[in-house]
Amino acid sequence: MSPVQRPRATKQREAVAAFLAEAETFVSAQQIYAGLRASGSSIGLATVYRTLQGLAADGAVDVLRGADGEVVYRRCTSGQHHHHLVCRECGRTVEVEGPAVERWAESVAAQHGFADVSHTLEVFGTCSDH
Repeated sequence: MSPVQRPRATKQREAVAAFLAEAETFVSAQQIYAGLRASGSSIGLATVYRTLQGLAADGAVDVLRGADGEVVYRRCTSGQHHHHLVCRECGRTVEVEGPAVERWAESVAAQHGFADVSHTLEVFGTCSDH
């Protein structure tokens, strides 16, 4: 059995992770790139995308396709599988669990002979501040 490989810590990975740690809402790769460049980083846009893919694969960031179709990212605060409730107006996001959704996904998969299923669920609405 091979040991669990930890992601390689790079200056670029640390910069993207630090940017996400400061972000209050989901942000796009373009926003991360622009913010890092504005702070003096020489990071390239392709590197930002690759880094985000790695962070997402490691479960360190949440990935969300917004109502406009743009993919946005946020540092994952729970480390566990969860879903998102997102305000259309301000972007405020609440991480929520969905045990009924989990049971439904497993049931539907089993009915159709699927195994090792995964899913994402985002619920969009308007928060109480709007």
